[in-house]
Amino acid sequence: MADARLFFRKYSEIYTVFLPLFSVFLVIYTGLIMFSSRHPGLPTDESDTLLYLHRSLISIPSVTTNEHAAAQFLQTYLTSKGWVVETQRVSSEPVRENIYAYRGSKRSTRVLFSSHIDTVPPFIQYSVHNGYIWGRGSVDAKASVAAQITAAQDLLSSSDVADEGDISLLFVVGEETDGIGMITANELGLSWETVIFGEPTELKLAVGHKGLILGDLYATGKASHSGYPELGINANYYLVEGLYKLQNLDYPYSDLLGNTTFNAGMLEGGVAANVIPASASASVAVRVAADLDGVLSQMQRAALGVPHLDINFTLSYPPVLCDYDVPGFDTVAVAYGTDIPHLEGSHKRYLYGPGSILFAHADNERISEKELRDSVEGYKKLAAAALGNKHDMASDGKGAR
Repeated sequence: MADARLFFRKYSEIYTVFLPLFSVFLVIYTGLIMFSSRHPGLPTDESDTLLYLHRSLISIPSVTTNEHAAAQFLQTYLTSKGWVVETQRVSSEPVRENIYAYRGSKRSTRVLFSSHIDTVPPFIQYSVHNGYIWGRGSVDAKASVAAQITAAQDLLSSSDVADEGDISLLFVVGEETDGIGMITANELGLSWETVIFGEPTELKLAVGHKGLILGDLYATGKASHSGYPELGINANYYLVEGLYKLQNLDYPYSDLLGNTTFNAGMLEGGVAANVIPASASASVAVRVAADLDGVLSQMQRAALGVPHLDINFTLSYPPVLCDYDVPGFDTVAVAYGTDIPHLEGSHKRYLYGPGSILFAHADNERISEKELRDSVEGYKKLAAAALGNKHDMASDGKGAR
């Protein structure tokens, strides 16, 4: 019994010393973890406009069709900074709206900054680590939205660069799917001399981007027991045959934009392994480098050559050529689609922005703070050139690569 009391006395003394030390260690460890996940240069208040906007937008989930909260944030913020803000209703259920903003009384301006506020799923929360800002939309395209607003406000604060009637902002919904936001924006009844579209181009001026064809394949068969396949018609077989033909078509090539590429993104067919499938379907996407009409005809003929198969085209637009006549920028051709073909008008069109498309839509979407900041100078340089201003926006070489 005495030995037991001695044992507990000994270890209670160790415990009374260990507990305070452990508590101190825990506090230090927690502080280190918090510090590693946040950089003191990335504020939660408005002391740094660019980073505040970027963080705020990423922190608001805005997967396509759920953009309302992000639009409300922009409306509140821009109004507080002296912008006249119009919300353009795109749909009522769910509530979706575009944001159009300008300064003063001149609704129509010479230059328009434009990007989109919707993202692909799933939502990924904002974080900072390993020297990068992470989160859904950190690249595509909330980096462009934050940088364009910052650039516009910088330019308008300097009367020798831009004045009322020179610059406006348009941030739309639905770019990631059907472009309904930009299509609806045509109803604003406005035109511009120059539109600067914000998408991830790694701070390079895009010379253009591929066109797009979206389509659905439908195969119709007849169900039966798999033990008696001769009594049924296997829809999966005809769907696979159609996909094989579409994949192996001799699609056109462009010296500027490269190859036309085909992707079968979604396939569905059948109900069980022991049932001959009565129906099957696939959704496909073609990135068109040249000759949109020719590619549509190729695909139509290929589908018609397969029994029990139909094809329905849901969206198409031709390759897009952009302006890239502002010196000091490297150039690039991109393979993704944008809202550029959905905005009507004879305006010049520039495609530029921070971040890499290789991180967009991925679970590791991220951007460096430096590239985000450099894009502000790039946007300012493009707008100043569009306005014909001789002011040197490229001092220190910022925004150029």
